[in-house]
Amino acid sequence: MNYALVTGASRGIGRAVALRLAKMGYNIIINYQSNEQAALETLALVQEAGTEGELLRFDVSSREEAVAAIEKWQSTHPDEYIDVLVNNAGIRRDNLLIWMEPEDFERVLSTNLHSFYNVTRPLLQPMIRHKHGRIINIASLSGQKGLPGQCNYAAAKGGLIAATKALAQEIGKKSITVNAVAPGFVRTEMVEGLDEAELKKQIPLNRFAEADEVAAVVAFLASEDAAYITGECISVNGGLYT
Repeated sequence: MNYALVTGASRGIGRAVALRLAKMGYNIIINYQSNEQAALETLALVQEAGTEGELLRFDVSSREEAVAAIEKWQSTHPDEYIDVLVNNAGIRRDNLLIWMEPEDFERVLSTNLHSFYNVTRPLLQPMIRHKHGRIINIASLSGQKGLPGQCNYAAAKGGLIAATKALAQEIGKKSITVNAVAPGFVRTEMVEGLDEAELKKQIPLNRFAEADEVAAVVAFLASEDAAYITGECISVNGGLYT
């Protein structure tokens, strides 16, 4: 069996990615932190797509929770390993830096960047042993160009892009690829509160993306068609930033 772990898979881009990978035949491990009902909805959709799924609850920002959950999964699947990891879970706590509280800066970094270490590291040895793996990190336009009010988010996503490039060089010889996808504005709960009508005027394609359009790129990077692509950050932003 082939297993894919998608963090933050209960909704938005994470759910869309889970469904795309399910249609490719992967058994989906659906990570979520608190919204069990939404996670169960994702599970039902995965099963409708014709594959198996399971829930794995933990806070990606907690190293202890992430390691404990992954080790428990590995102990109950001794002959299997997770060969696709999509680090998708993320939060926003926007504000101008002069008014940004320390906890908002730290929480965004721990959820969006430290989680990369927390979740990825426990999965590396099995991938290296099997000499196959796909690690795909959901970055952001903000991590490429920076956006006002997002010093915390831009720092986290920019760091994630840099970590992607570094890890790709570390484990490429083991046939493990590491790539990032950097969405622009995507119509999910993450953009609630933003003025879509005004913002889309800045986008050459004149609209926000749909979550499935981001998931399509993730699915490609997880496929064998992308076996010679690593260390890349692919933008999905409608031409807003190139």
